[in-house]
Parts: sequence; C-alpha cells; structure tokens
Amino acid sequence: MPTALLYGLGTAIPLLIGVAVGLRWTLPKPVLAAMMAFGAGTMIAAISQELFAPAFHRDGALLAGTALFAGAGVYVVANHLIENKLGPAAIGWALLLGTVLDGVPENLALGVSLRDGAGLVLLVAIAAGNVPEALSGAVLMREQHGYRAGRTFALWAATASVLVAVTVLGNAYADSVSPTAISAVQAFAGGATIAVLADSLVPEAYREGGWWVGMATAAGFFVAFAIG
Repeated sequence: MPTALLYGLGTAIPLLIGVAVGLRWTLPKPVLAAMMAFGAGTMIAAISQELFAPAFHRDGALLAGTALFAGAGVYVVANHLIENKLGPAAIGWALLLGTVLDGVPENLALGVSLRDGAGLVLLVAIAAGNVPEALSGAVLMREQHGYRAGRTFALWAATASVLVAVTVLGNAYADSVSPTAISAVQAFAGGATIAVLADSLVPEAYREGGWWVGMATAAGFFVAFAIG
C-alpha cells in the first residue's frame, strides 16, 4: 500500500507542477513543444511495453484489440463533442479529458503492475506525459477560456486526487481482479493514450514547435524504453 501511494503521488505531483507552471508563466513555444513531444515519446514506449503488450500476450489479439479500439473510440468521440461545443479553443479541455480517460486506466494498471514488481516504465511515462499535458492545458484554459487560476487548479487537483486513489485501489484489489479484466484495462488505457497523442498532444507539439519536435519525441521514447 505505501508503495502504491508513492507511485500514485509520482504521477499526480508532476501533473500539479505542470498546472502551477502553466498558470503562473507562459513558457516559450519551443520549450513547451519539446516537453509535449518528449512526453508523447515516453507514452509510446509505455503503451507498447507495459499496456498493450502484456494484454496481447496474456489474452490474445481479440480481447486486447477490442479494448484498445474501445479506449481510442471513447476519447475520439468525447473529444469530438468537446470540439463541436467549444471550437478551436477546445484543446485545453481536450487535454484535461485525455488525462482523465487515459490516466484512470493507466494508473489502475500501474497499481496492479506493482504486484509483480513492475511499473517503473509506466510511472516514468505517465509522469513525463502529465507535465506537458497539464501545463499546456492550464495555459490554454487560462488564455483561451479566461478561467481563473483557482478554478483551473481545482479541476486539475481533483483529477490528480482521482489518479492517486485509483493507483492505490488497483494495488489493493490486484489479487481479486481477474487477469482478463486487467488485460482489458491495460489495452483500454493504451487505446485512449494513442488517441490522446494522435488527436491532441502531438499535433499541438508540432504546431507550437515545428518540424524538429520529432527528435524530442524520439528522445522521450528512447529514455522510457531504456529504463524498461
């Protein structure tokens, strides 16, 4: 339980740091773009190593693939609805939505994986991805929606609290959850994360940084893969 709490805090604290920085300062666009691209690279490694691959090998292509597409589909549809309501300014809310939709199953998978002594790559990837997601989301909510700092921070703090709780609960009930259910959660998280990267994080990184951000993405992938 203490280990799960520490891992949960390890994903939540970077999220809150990103929000605090985003509410206080507007970083240079190249710096923000590099952070977003680096975080995307770490998540690509985590999806392949600690989310989809275990589910695929444990329960096969049908279950893992179905859960993967379900995760991607939920985010894509929800993001589309937000865009229709808010227009081009929806990216901040899209990143908050992505943090919830991929963060909850990711942190649940993180808590479960601690049972087998794994989870380090996923922790690093989630933490590295949470910082730019929260930072850019907070900046955009402040600049494009005029949200007050207190309200914005409260929204993200509530999300961070949920992520910590999910990690602890996932670890506490790991032995009572069937391997098939664990596989479904892992693959769903992978699909939601892929959709977040494709629809929100990577396009925003390219828009802010330009052609060179691919190198930052590769660097993030290498770091997470090497840790694993």
